Amino acid sequence: MIRFLSLGNGFAVFAIAFVITAIGVPFAVTQERTVQHTEHEKMLQDCAKACSDCQRACDMCSTHCAHQVHEGKKEHIATLMTCQDCSTFCAAASQITARGGPFAQLICMSCADACARCGAECEKFPNDSHMKACAEECRRCEKACRGMGKHGASK
Repeated sequence: MIRFLSLGNGFAVFAIAFVITAIGVPFAVTQERTVQHTEHEKMLQDCAKACSDCQRACDMCSTHCAHQVHEGKKEHIATLMTCQDCSTFCAAASQITARGGPFAQLICMSCADACARCGAECEKFPNDSHMKACAEECRRCEKACRGMGKHGASK
C-alpha cells in the first residue's frame, strides 16, 4: 500500500478500487452459490425426513395388515405387500437423499411412484385409521420426492 501511495493518490485509489472489484465479484458469486447450496441441502434433508416418516408409517401399516390377514381378511394381502415394498423404497430414498448422493433424483422419482401406489392401495380402506394414516404419509412423501426429482440432485 505504501508503494501505491508513493506513485500518487490517483493510482492508489485506482489500485484499491481494482482489488475490491476483483475480490468482490467472486465473493458475490460465492455467496449466491452458498445460498443455492444451502437451499439444496434443506430440500435434501426435508425429502429425507419425509421418506423416513413414510417408511415408519408403512412398516406399522404392514404389521397392521399382517394382523388383518391373520384374522382372515385376505383383502389386506395386497396392502401388506405394497406397504413392505414402499417402506423399502422410502428407507433407501431417505438414506441416499440424506447424504446427497448422486442417485438422489433417481431414487426420489422411484420412491414417489411407490408412494403413489401404496397410498392408492391404503386409500381403499378409508375407515381404517392405520391405513388412512399410511396413505396420508405416502402422499406427503410422494410430494416431497416429486419436488426433489424436479429440483435435481446435483447442484
